Amino acid sequence: MSELSPEEQLHEFQLAASCLKGYLQPHTELQKPKVLIICGSGLGGLSSLLKEDETYHRVSIKYKDIPGFKEPKVPGHNGELVFGHLGGNATPVMCMVGRFHYYEGHSFYSNTFPIRVAKLLGVEYLVVTNAAGGVNETYKTGDIMVINDHINFPGLAGQHPLRGLNLDYFGPRFLPLSDAYDFHLRYALFEASQKLELKRSIHEGTYFYASGPTFESRAECRMLRFLGADAVGMSTVPEVIVARHCGMKVIGLSLITNSVLGDKPASAKETCLRGDTYTAVDQTKGMASHAEVLESANSAAEDVKSLVEYFVGTL
Repeated sequence: MSELSPEEQLHEFQLAASCLKGYLQPHTELQKPKVLIICGSGLGGLSSLLKEDETYHRVSIKYKDIPGFKEPKVPGHNGELVFGHLGGNATPVMCMVGRFHYYEGHSFYSNTFPIRVAKLLGVEYLVVTNAAGGVNETYKTGDIMVINDHINFPGLAGQHPLRGLNLDYFGPRFLPLSDAYDFHLRYALFEASQKLELKRSIHEGTYFYASGPTFESRAECRMLRFLGADAVGMSTVPEVIVARHCGMKVIGLSLITNSVLGDKPASAKETCLRGDTYTAVDQTKGMASHAEVLESANSAAEDVKSLVEYFVGTL
């Protein structure tokens, strides 16, 4: 939520859009991108696929040089916008190499600021990627999940990206989200995976948004399964909500980088009654870490890059 009035907020978005157009002035074909791609943890290499030769140009702009943009502080998030053309149809795109997270101390207004700026530039589609924990017990590390729905846990408790005076310029006060993840785009993505003959497992499921920065406890993991979540992460949903508020069509991809621990912790009482020593119990086995997330993302990144490149080239 911003303390600025809707008119003042719109002025901030317009200022950032105008700044970007200035950087892109020598390359007018890039001034109106069709697709915004948000690169999740370890997936910044997506921007390396943008064409660069005598015909097609590639322009990188640091977040610190754009009014209203924050700088991400999380490893795996570089903090730059990259403009260029992607795929067989040379679709004009802008890539966010690094995103902002609520747990970093940013407001939802700052976290989603680039989405509204992208809308002012003419973006019609959002392709959002993330690294996520596998809640569904059939998911394996390295699998991909196409998001078909989400649970906005902070939002249900009032921490919502559309909280505050509505920005009528972009969208309605009361936004339905039953169609948040476009069916036709999801269908096209599965078509793309078939044509590429990818060997990696690709699922379709529900993404649970938890604000982080801690990974979930064992009891929380069991709760997520009970609520119907298939994957859990610390981003994406605020961006999707604002993109839908702006009228963009959305496709979301989660790269499963670890399996959550949902079994109950070892009982100290039972261990003691059996006469076992506590040193025999290892509570860290299978525990998630950000290093593991980045390592898993890097190992599967090539398939994700191929899939996104082919898919975006069909838009």
